[in-house]
Amino acid sequence: MSYDEKQKELNNENVISIRGLKKMYKLFNKPSDRLWDAFGLKKNCYKEHYALKGIDLDIKKGETVGIIGTNGSGKSTILKIITGVLAPTEGSVDVTGRISALLELGAGFNQEYNGIENIYLNGTMMGFSKKEIDKRMEDILSFADIGDYVYQPVKTYSSGMFVRLAFAVAINIDPEILIVDEALSVGDVFFQSKCYHKFEEFKAMGKTILFVSHDLSSIAKYCDRVVVLNQGDKLAEGAPKEMIDLYKQVLVGQFAHEKDERLSELPGMNTNGENTDLLEYGSKDAVIEEFYVTDSNGLKTNALIKGSEFTIHMNVDFINAVRKPIFAFAIKDVRGTEITGTNTMFEKAFLEDAEAGTKLAITFKQKADLQGGEYLISFGVTGYDEDTFVVYHRLYDALNISVISDKNTVGFYDTNSVIEVKRI
Repeated sequence: MSYDEKQKELNNENVISIRGLKKMYKLFNKPSDRLWDAFGLKKNCYKEHYALKGIDLDIKKGETVGIIGTNGSGKSTILKIITGVLAPTEGSVDVTGRISALLELGAGFNQEYNGIENIYLNGTMMGFSKKEIDKRMEDILSFADIGDYVYQPVKTYSSGMFVRLAFAVAINIDPEILIVDEALSVGDVFFQSKCYHKFEEFKAMGKTILFVSHDLSSIAKYCDRVVVLNQGDKLAEGAPKEMIDLYKQVLVGQFAHEKDERLSELPGMNTNGENTDLLEYGSKDAVIEEFYVTDSNGLKTNALIKGSEFTIHMNVDFINAVRKPIFAFAIKDVRGTEITGTNTMFEKAFLEDAEAGTKLAITFKQKADLQGGEYLISFGVTGYDEDTFVVYHRLYDALNISVISDKNTVGFYDTNSVIEVKRI
């Protein structure tokens, strides 16, 4: 289902509407300037820093929306304004529905209270009576699963125990809107799995979820829509796969401009599986001139039999000299989740310099142990100029491959387990 078709399925009702949202912080040169400014006794004693620079955003009922961006882009600030923790400098935020928020660790909890006392404290702050909290207590304690520590002051909790209790409270008070800010990265993998399972339940119930995460796989898997922020500006919003690719450009300081700004929803593929509208960027000191896949017989193809050997090819021309270039590929599913990939640095396969005019053919040979389905391959030539990471050329979602299978197992790839059953 395309991004636009998914949006048409959603209720058109906006539960969060943001218009012209700005947040300015005063940066003082020294602590005393803060005092002079508070009493209006000194002018021009601070610099203005805008964490948000006029954001417009609508969140519809039933959507799961992710917000991604580099550190300092304004992600946490916008969530805090939505939840009322911070006041905006300019603009408006209208919210329809009861919000449950899990922001930074410690928000809304009294460190001196024990777990039970904090459950009642948080429930009361959200507008619930003691009787209503009592009804939810068993579910909260069961989800948190921290045992008798619930009777100890939360200041004695580990970060993992704390986030378990905080998340258990947040999702078991029947919110209409759930807001989460990176808190899940603290819990262990089993707890994270439980939380994301709860996300799926919430989505099925038509609840709205808004969350910030650096886990791009989770963003791709769970979000209907993704918003990219950078230095207080909203760069773009749209389908997860395209927004994640855009974010990766921002990370290396090569956000596309002008004609490359367009992010097509469904890339056009030619008959060889090549994307006719691919996203590319880089300094072009080295250029990927050709890329393709061959099967176990050496024939060019974009259809692979599961379990067979195949080879990924990329031919690179060096326009300028490059010190120890790194050649890479990555395979993603159609939702944008990165499944696997490697590069010559990881594999210690090529550690030489490349002079201007050099032409290199790089091959990666492996087995097609992916589950049957459609996949996209991205290519890259990168390296380091002194200590600075440089992208010379990247081609996102450049090639489509189809894995043909008569046996799919659970997850992304097949472990090819050898099974033995015997009487004992």
